[in-house]
Amino acid sequence: MLDRLTSMAVFVQATQMGSFAAAAANLGMSPQMVARHIAALEQHLATRLLNRTTRKQSLTEFGRAYLERCQAVLAEVNAADALAQAAQAKPQGRLRINAPVTFGRHALMPLITRYLHDFPQVELELTLSDRRVDPVEEGYEAIVRIGPLDEHLAMVARPLRPYRLVACASPAYLKEHGTPLNPTDLARHECIGFSPWPVDLNRQWRFQQNGHDGEAAVASRLSINDWGAMHSAARSGFGIVLGPEHAVAEDLAAGRLVRVLPDFEAPARAMHLLYAADRRMTPKLRCFVERMIETFGGNQH
Repeated sequence: MLDRLTSMAVFVQATQMGSFAAAAANLGMSPQMVARHIAALEQHLATRLLNRTTRKQSLTEFGRAYLERCQAVLAEVNAADALAQAAQAKPQGRLRINAPVTFGRHALMPLITRYLHDFPQVELELTLSDRRVDPVEEGYEAIVRIGPLDEHLAMVARPLRPYRLVACASPAYLKEHGTPLNPTDLARHECIGFSPWPVDLNRQWRFQQNGHDGEAAVASRLSINDWGAMHSAARSGFGIVLGPEHAVAEDLAAGRLVRVLPDFEAPARAMHLLYAADRRMTPKLRCFVERMIETFGGNQH
C-alpha cells in the first residue's frame, strides 16, 4: 500500500513538472512508479485527477481543487518538520533580555546563570531598567514587565507569578518606635517612599484583608529611586519599607528585617514575560521562555 502523503507529493510534482517522466527524474523514481502513485490517489478518491493523452496531460476540474489542498497539506507538513528540527537544535547566539532592576537583581540572576551554564553557546545581554522599553525598536527578544499591559500590545504575553510587596522594618526601628497593628498606624511612622511611584501611591499605601481593599496614609520624608538604597535605609533602622517579597526574603528569614502588618496584604502587581509573536521562535529564546515559565509561572506560590 502506497503512503498517501508520498502520493500527494508525487501528484504535485507531476503537475508542476508537466510529465510523469520529468517528475520521476526529479524524485528519483521510475515513471511507472509515478503512475502508480497517481493511480492510487485516483482509486482512493474514486475520481480522475488528470486527463492524459499520448502527447500531454492536464488537470481535471476536481484535480485543480485537489492540487491546491495537497499543496496546503504538504506545506503544513514541511512546517511541522521544520518546527521539530528547530526544537532539537541547540540554543546558540546572542540573546537580549530586559527586566526591571529589582526583579532582575534579586530573582532573575540565578535563572540567567543556570541558563548560560546549560547552554554554553549562548551569549546573553541582560539590561535592567525600570522604564518601559520598546522591545522592537531597542532590539530585545524578551522583556519582563510589571504592571498593566498596553491594550494594543502586539506581543505574546505569558503571565508570571504576581509581583508581591511586603511591609517590613528592622528590629531596632520597631523597638524604638513600636509595631503598627493596623495600616492606619503607619501615619505615625517613618515610611520610606519609592520615588518612581506616582505621588498618590507614595502617600497612600494600599492593603487588602479578607478580600477588602483599604488605603493608609503614610509619611514619606525619604523617597528614593533605587531599591538597594531603600533596603539599606530600612536595615539601618530608619523606617518601614514596602519591599518586593523576593528581595526581602533572606533578611526576613535571618531576622534582619521583620514583617509588619502580617494580616494585611499589599496588592500584588501583574507580571508578564513578553516576546514577539513569531511562529519560528529561535531555540535560544524558546529555552529561555520555558525556563521562565517553569521558575516564575503564574500558578506557583
